This record gives sequence, C-alpha cells and structure tokens, in this order.
Amino acid sequence: MCIIRDNTTVSTAREHWDTAYDTKSVVERSWSSDAETSVRLITRYAPTAQASVVDVGGGASPLAGRLVAEGYLDVTVVDISQRAIEEARTSLPMSMSVTWVCADVRTWEPGRTFDVWHDRAVLHFLSDSAERAAYARLARRTVNGGGLFIVSSFAEDGPETCSGLPVARATHEQLSALFDEGFHDVERFRETHITPWGSEQPFNWLVLRRYPT
Repeated sequence: MCIIRDNTTVSTAREHWDTAYDTKSVVERSWSSDAETSVRLITRYAPTAQASVVDVGGGASPLAGRLVAEGYLDVTVVDISQRAIEEARTSLPMSMSVTWVCADVRTWEPGRTFDVWHDRAVLHFLSDSAERAAYARLARRTVNGGGLFIVSSFAEDGPETCSGLPVARATHEQLSALFDEGFHDVERFRETHITPWGSEQPFNWLVLRRYPT
C-alpha cells in the first residue's frame, strides 16, 4: 500500500528520499545499519512472536527480515520512499510476510495499534517542534498499553545535517521529556554508528514502556 497525500512538503520529502535511494548504493548511505541493536532490543523487551511491530522509516533496513526470521508474525514497515520499499521487497525473500506502507509519518494515520514502535533515525529529521509534538501524540495513540516505544536519534554532539537535510539533535533527557506523557523509561544508552566510509555518528537510544490503558 502506498499512501500519497496532496501536500507540497510531503511530496518534496518523498522526492528527496526517492532520489537518495536511486542514486546511492548501500555502501554510500550514511543511514545504513545491520539492525543488530534494534533486533536485540525488540527480542529482549517484546520476545513473543505475537507482538505486533512497526518500523517507522524502515526503508531498506534488514530489520523486517531479521524479525520475520526470529518468528515475528505481524511486522509493518513504514517509509516515505517508495524506492526504499521496492528495494526492501526485492531483497527480502519473505517480503510477503511484511506489511509495507509508503507514507510520511507526519501525516500517517495507521488505522490500528502496535505492541512495538521502532524508529531508528527518523525523529531527528523532524526539526520543527510542532512536528515533534505531533509525532509524540501519534505514538501515544498508536502504541498499545504496556507496549514499547524504541527510538534512536542523533545525540547532542551528533551531526547537524544528514543526507542534505537539517536535523534536531537531542539528549536522552530531551527525548524522554518529549514522551513523558504516557510512557516511562526502560533503558537508555549511547551508541556510535560508523558510516560505510568510517565516519562516526553518535546516537542516543531510548526504550520506553507505554503505561497500561
């Protein structure tokens, strides 16, 4: 399913990321990841195969395939780039086991809830405070009571831009404050991502648990 909305900002962002995937190979993408940390966190805190997982901004990440291989039965990937989704479908033998959604998280209406929300490197592209607040509200509506919210964002000393776009860096405290209504901290840590060309990008990870509803 690909959701297209009549919105100039959404259209521009989609074109940007479609071009990024069209013109850069995996080894040229600063956002490439082996998903090892994501898999570790999801399988640790939501170990049941019945847990529903949404990977926001999942693109061509191997996470969906890794989760299906681990036995998860309800995996959804949301990305603004149709090119990224097509690449993932082609490279993932079990792609039929995954629900693919082409949408901008700023305008996305899921129509359902999930036990796990995973976001590696999407939130920091929402540099506008109103967009970040709207994102937090969407998470509160979408994560089931007792469910998990896992987010990884550029740390306070991370890059100021990424893929030609400005980003909003954040401390663990700032991330936690954004989601303090409805969630409580489970784990927080810092990780240095090494890009394919050897540059270091510090990330802050935060694992939150939704209060029972």
